[in-house]
Amino acid sequence: MSRFDQAKMLMKVKKVQKELQREIITVDKGDGAVKVEITGEQKIKHVKIDPEMIDLDDISQLEHWIEDAIKDALSQSQKIAAEKMQPFMGALGDLGL
Repeated sequence: MSRFDQAKMLMKVKKVQKELQREIITVDKGDGAVKVEITGEQKIKHVKIDPEMIDLDDISQLEHWIEDAIKDALSQSQKIAAEKMQPFMGALGDLGL
């Protein structure tokens, strides 16, 4: 791969990384009691808890919803990143990345 091709490939990868930064995945659990927003780069943007949907006598349920929402959001974000990066995987290995 020529240096020009390498530079083009890196520019395309950086573009995809910027797209992943802007991608927002939203997951809610407990019929909207917990909402998690995460970027395509797997960075949590926001966690919202609706106090009217929470039973304070059952905090373990709230914890479960939070855990599930984060796990689902991370999983979706990983899937999106893998799909967007798939076309570059072989070429990135050639570049030593």
